[in-house]
Amino acid sequence: MLFRIADFIRGKLQRDLGRRGEDLAHRYLRRQKYVIVARNYRPSSGAPGEIDVIARSGKKLIFIEVKTRANDDVSFPERAVDGEKQRYVIRTARDYARHAGVDWEYVRFDIIAITGVRRPEIRHMKDAFGEPVRID
Repeated sequence: MLFRIADFIRGKLQRDLGRRGEDLAHRYLRRQKYVIVARNYRPSSGAPGEIDVIARSGKKLIFIEVKTRANDDVSFPERAVDGEKQRYVIRTARDYARHAGVDWEYVRFDIIAITGVRRPEIRHMKDAFGEPVRID
C-alpha cells in the first residue's frame, strides 16, 4: 500500500513538473514572437501520440516537444526524444498538417528542454529531428 501511495505522489509530481514546463515553453515561445496554434494536440482518430505545442513562425508550422527535468544530474531532457518518440510526433504532425492543409515542406520539429525548478534554464533546439525518421 505504501508503495502505491509513493508511486501516485511521484507520478503527480512528474505531471505537475511537465505541465509547468509546457507553460514555461508557451510563454517563452510567445516572447519569441511565435503564434501558438494548439497545445497538447492528440489525433482525433485516437491513434497514440501527442504534440505538446504547435506554433507558427512565418510560413512554418512548428511542432514542439517539451521535455522538463528538475535537474540534469541523470540525463539532459532532450535525450528522452528518441526515435520511437519522434515517430509518434511525426505521425501526429502529419495528421494535424493534413487537417490544417499545410504542405509538409512548411513543417519543422523543435525540442524545448527545460532544466531546473527555481531558476529554469530553457534550451530551444530548432529543427531538432533533422531528417525525419521513417514512419512506415
